[in-house]
Amino acid sequence: MSHTMKRAIEGVLYIFPSFLLFSIFVFYPMVRTGYLSLYMTDFQGNPTTYVGLEHFLYLLEDRNFKESMKATFLFVLYTVPPTVIISFFLALLANEKLKGIQLFRTCFSSTLGMSVAASSVIWMFMYNPAVGIINKLIVAFGGEERQWLLHPDTALIAVSIATVWMNIGFSFLILLGGLQNIDVTLYENASVLGLSRMYQLWRITIPLLSPTLFFIVTVSLIHSFQTFGQIDILTKGGPMNATTVLVYSIYREAFINYNFGFASAQAVVLFLIVLIVTFLQFVLVERRVHYQ
Repeated sequence: MSHTMKRAIEGVLYIFPSFLLFSIFVFYPMVRTGYLSLYMTDFQGNPTTYVGLEHFLYLLEDRNFKESMKATFLFVLYTVPPTVIISFFLALLANEKLKGIQLFRTCFSSTLGMSVAASSVIWMFMYNPAVGIINKLIVAFGGEERQWLLHPDTALIAVSIATVWMNIGFSFLILLGGLQNIDVTLYENASVLGLSRMYQLWRITIPLLSPTLFFIVTVSLIHSFQTFGQIDILTKGGPMNATTVLVYSIYREAFINYNFGFASAQAVVLFLIVLIVTFLQFVLVERRVHYQ
């Protein structure tokens, strides 16, 4: 056996465990989902009747699906930009060379160590109309109490605020790491030239941090389309489907209504949406990324 063949076999053996795990938990479920989207199923998820593209055609007319699509895109709009902007601002603050700044870095990243379930319960108590601190603060400043999670006009915004808080820790740490990798001599030279902090931000920090920002935006977009836990705990898709994003709609159709074929069709649509959004990110945004 030649040396090249031995190296090839060795490489295959190294990647085989990962390929096996991906095949079991990613590739097979994807193929199975696409297959089930073409069939009517029984209560156990077994295909019974071939219907072709009827599930997808029905989605175009289904009012609940349209509402879930609207809720999904609104949720993405409410969560991704605030998460990136707030995390970037906190990372800039935490990157300063100040005494005791480690305490603030720990506080800003603390949400990373909390599970979605625990964080959702905390926000559920905060939004409680009777004992929640949010309503108490609003009343203290002369406002009126609100049913934050029980009113269609505020439920999605309330869940989005909680989600932003949950996601800040991860984005903050990644952006802070990116800031600390920028060569400090660039800022020293800019200061010697008398350039303002704002000019340094736009001409040095943001261009050199653009690969990290691109990564954070892409990951945040994908994660926001897949959000499920906090919606299930805080609102369960209500009130009046105001917070029924596409992932929760898939869960409800599959595991509450036992309509696995229709749920699989929605899952295929969600996959295509995430794929298109990610592709557009790389095509339209990555060209503006400045790689060192």
